[in-house]
Amino acid sequence: MNRFVKLVNFELSRFMKVYLVLIAMTVIVQVAGVIVKANGYMADANKAMYEDMLSQEQFLEKYGQMAFIDVARSLWFMGPITICVAALIFYVFIIWYRDWLGKNTFIYRLLMLPTARLNIYVSKMITIFLMVLGLVSVQLIFLPLENNVLKWMVPTDFRSDMTVSQIINWKYLSMLVPQTFSEFVLYYGAGFMALTVVSTAILFERSFKWKGIIAGIIYIAITVLIFIWPALLVFIMGRDFLYPLEIVGLETAMGIIVTAMSIWVGNYLLNKKITV
Repeated sequence: MNRFVKLVNFELSRFMKVYLVLIAMTVIVQVAGVIVKANGYMADANKAMYEDMLSQEQFLEKYGQMAFIDVARSLWFMGPITICVAALIFYVFIIWYRDWLGKNTFIYRLLMLPTARLNIYVSKMITIFLMVLGLVSVQLIFLPLENNVLKWMVPTDFRSDMTVSQIINWKYLSMLVPQTFSEFVLYYGAGFMALTVVSTAILFERSFKWKGIIAGIIYIAITVLIFIWPALLVFIMGRDFLYPLEIVGLETAMGIIVTAMSIWVGNYLLNKKITV
């Protein structure tokens, strides 16, 4: 267990500088976005009331009050989140391929460590999963701050206040921050499953080179078919064939099967097909 924790800590430290840059970029750009959007709204309000001679009531009737959701819908807010998501997706590949790069391929040093090779596989998955949870946590921590910045800049009469729970209940954010524990398990469980599938596909490529690319694509296709099998069954047999809760239960079971299968196949490839 101690060696596994050291592996996770080692993987985290290798990406930490970039990770901290992503966090800083997200906070700075989002706070700047709140300031820019709030200043823009108040500039429009001042122009309408002092140049176009609209009353406050007429302005609010025409343009409405400003709410934090106006910031959340903007590129200022969603842009950094999209960049972080793209960076972590890209890192799913980097976390494996960088170990093979260079003259002294680091993967062989990893494989020679006195620990089960499964620990190497799982440590990389846990590292990425922890980074995802870390970014979500940072977003939750700074949302109240960003919300307060908006309140400081826009007078009460011109804004519609929202709580943090109302903000994260918005469609895109509700996927990043599930409202219930069951939603958390479903969303992030599906994400972890996809992570293991892609990692195993990468190991197919590393094990068999060009043939491995085809094998990896086939493997991904097979896992997708297994996972969506309950939905396909409902589509073929009709909507009344299964109740919604039964579909969710079957999808969860298929997700567990796909995840376990991916970890097992990945461990097999590391032990039997990738030699030192």
